[in-house]
Amino acid sequence: MFTIANTIRRGFLKIGTLAAGLMVTFVMLVPWDAQALPLFARQTGQNCVACHAGGQFPELTPYGRIFKLTGYTFGDRVSIPLSVMGYASYTKVSDTSKSDNPAADFQDNATPVFGGGSIFTGGKITDNIGAFIQWTYNNYDSQDANGNWHGHSAMDNVDIRYADRFIDANRDLIFGVSLNNNPSVSDVWNTAAAWMQYVPGASVPANQFNDAATPYPGNSSGSNVAGVSMYMYLNKLVYAELGTYRTANGIFSPLSLGINDASTTKLQGANNPYLRLSLTREFGPNNFMVGTSYNIAHIYDDPTNTSDPNSVSRTVNTGLDAQYQYLLDPHTVTAQVAYMRQKTDVSPNTATANLGAGAGLPFVDANGNPLADPNNSNTTNTFRAKLSYIYQAKYGGSLAYFNLSGTTDTALQTSGYDPVNCVGLTVCNASSVRVNGNLSGNPAIQGFTYEAFWMPVQYARVGVQYTAYNKYNGATNNYDGFGRNASDNNTLFFYIWAAY
Repeated sequence: MFTIANTIRRGFLKIGTLAAGLMVTFVMLVPWDAQALPLFARQTGQNCVACHAGGQFPELTPYGRIFKLTGYTFGDRVSIPLSVMGYASYTKVSDTSKSDNPAADFQDNATPVFGGGSIFTGGKITDNIGAFIQWTYNNYDSQDANGNWHGHSAMDNVDIRYADRFIDANRDLIFGVSLNNNPSVSDVWNTAAAWMQYVPGASVPANQFNDAATPYPGNSSGSNVAGVSMYMYLNKLVYAELGTYRTANGIFSPLSLGINDASTTKLQGANNPYLRLSLTREFGPNNFMVGTSYNIAHIYDDPTNTSDPNSVSRTVNTGLDAQYQYLLDPHTVTAQVAYMRQKTDVSPNTATANLGAGAGLPFVDANGNPLADPNNSNTTNTFRAKLSYIYQAKYGGSLAYFNLSGTTDTALQTSGYDPVNCVGLTVCNASSVRVNGNLSGNPAIQGFTYEAFWMPVQYARVGVQYTAYNKYNGATNNYDGFGRNASDNNTLFFYIWAAY
């Protein structure tokens, strides 16, 4: 604890100047009696806590969920429906010594960085049509041969809706259609795959083990596809959504603007369904939800070549999740659990290539035997649970547990024994990878994230997270074959996140 306390103290000293500058700027810009989340504040006239639990974006309250389900159409249109968000951070990885090149493997460790930000637009378009559109800038998108970072911006979350609501003495029905670019981005619960992770982190090597990099439930098709889904919410009890997804090209290409062809997920056809079903209940300050989701994605191995039908893999995601909220000023309590099972069948081309591939791998096992062929089918199981508490919509904390397990596959093995020089001894194969290496071929990752945060004004948040690992890449100790332990990846992460 003394070591952690000293690290926290040194971290605050280093990031202090940057934090002060950002906070002063945003405190001056944002009035203390500000209303809701900036994008919709001028439209709805609501306070942050009306739509967001404890004022914590993007976690929604029952009112906030109705606002989204009815197409973001509450209130009046505003002349400039824009908001901006930016974030800065400081990261300290526990042990950087077990590396051939710590300066590269943990670049920007113990250094304040400005990660980037987003522009948001949308809100009410007509009485029945509204939108939420996010365009994101990454200040550390790529690095050239000289080590210089280059920023890049691209489309992020898109959700454009038509919705209507029918209320009579016996019925309260919301019906809608969503055009979006990510299965579950249309969801209104933070246990959905698109929304459970929401504290941004700069994409620098130092952040490879912070909470944003830990396992989260997710659909394999990713966030740059195109889909249309229909949904209904009946009597604040039953929510159902059914949609299908395809490649975001042609008339749907705006949903993947800024993402190059090689990085765009290519789906075969439009038969990539997404299903969501949940039951909800509200009474007094309490509200519950229990739900399930299902997604099938047929994905081309090579995004730049979609001419061969034998290069298509098939992934099935099945999820279970639940959420409880207690909302009664000055207290906000949220409990969330989410589980996702993903089964991937490789393409026929990959299955053919796997035959005999084990003998051709650069590694052998500890006894000098050739490795098994890569699997033609793999399953992963991701479980995440989180408990958070916020007082007076200003002071909060959370505890999260994450656990990823799955089938062992030699395709995941990036460290191993040299067939001549070091069988059964120390890993010394020239192809072996330090720090991120996987000696076992097993994907297992397990640990906890502790968080404390402060929201001095409604549009700004200052927080600290400590992520501790019990297991990484299938092992607790020596997971890369070079002596690196899971606990060496423990990471302290400070962040400042503000919007206007």
